[in-house]
Amino acid sequence: MQITLHLNGATHDLDLDPRTTLLDALRHHLGMTGTKKGCDHGQCGACTVLMGGRRINACLTLACMAQDAQITTIEGLGSPERLSPLQQQFLDHDGFQCGYCTPGQICSATAMLEEMEAGWPSHASENLDGPFELSHAEIAERMSGNLCRCAAYANIVAAIQQAAGTTDHREDAA
Repeated sequence: MQITLHLNGATHDLDLDPRTTLLDALRHHLGMTGTKKGCDHGQCGACTVLMGGRRINACLTLACMAQDAQITTIEGLGSPERLSPLQQQFLDHDGFQCGYCTPGQICSATAMLEEMEAGWPSHASENLDGPFELSHAEIAERMSGNLCRCAAYANIVAAIQQAAGTTDHREDAA
């Protein structure tokens, strides 16, 4: 099956089996190994990427479902020379230990901050209208789809709170 993926600002034409997940297409066909395969059941969030600005589990999404969508992986959020604000704060706050979940955490946090700015409430929000306080409870609820087996949660929350002071959470939008 021929599909076109728009990945991190570049267009890729692929010939894939229709059963190929977006995660496998990213890792095995496009070399985007920052996105990790964790549980392969959509429960851990290690494979979180952005599709059309919304966070998705790439392990549960068929590549053909991403036809012509704008996909952003951790590689598209920043570069080693120019980190996104969230990537920098994860480093500054030691928001990782083994680092396996970190790409999914950062992609999810990027979308989470944009959701909050857009006025989307969560189950932990005190009201439905916003603005929403970036409390520990609010972040924990909004990031609940991303697990960290090393338990770096306190540092992840601190990194997100610090990065929230910026209005642009993606390097490529600058």
